Amino acid sequence: MVACCQLRSNVNLSRIIRTASCCAVSRVIVTGNMKIDPKIARDGAEKLPISRHRSLPPVLRDLKSEGYRLVGLEQTTNSQDIHHYSFVRNTVLVIGNERHGTPDDVLRLLDDVIEIPVYGMPYSYNVGTATSMALYEFCRQFPEG
Repeated sequence: MVACCQLRSNVNLSRIIRTASCCAVSRVIVTGNMKIDPKIARDGAEKLPISRHRSLPPVLRDLKSEGYRLVGLEQTTNSQDIHHYSFVRNTVLVIGNERHGTPDDVLRLLDDVIEIPVYGMPYSYNVGTATSMALYEFCRQFPEG
């Protein structure tokens, strides 16, 4: 699994880095100039390959041409419930911005969009929490690593 993030919060990015490392994500791709807090990310910041890019669409097109399935974590009209979604091993999990979600130019590139059901208020989870839940579900589906 590869994780691609378009975040604005250093805390959310650092939490995602820590979880991604725990889940043996092969690399994390980020856009922007986010700083990783080593106290939050712990060993994940040192052990996990992290690359920064100006824009996500070219990176996603390259990953798709390498055979990865692009899966967005977003609430959309056509998103699938994560409880009924079967990941493939070569998945790129695309995580949008905390305030604006996943932009349309990125959504158009995705093979699938998944969402995590929310049963109360507010209507969505924090992006770091949701990403952790999605990574855990990926690991649950591939318990042998």
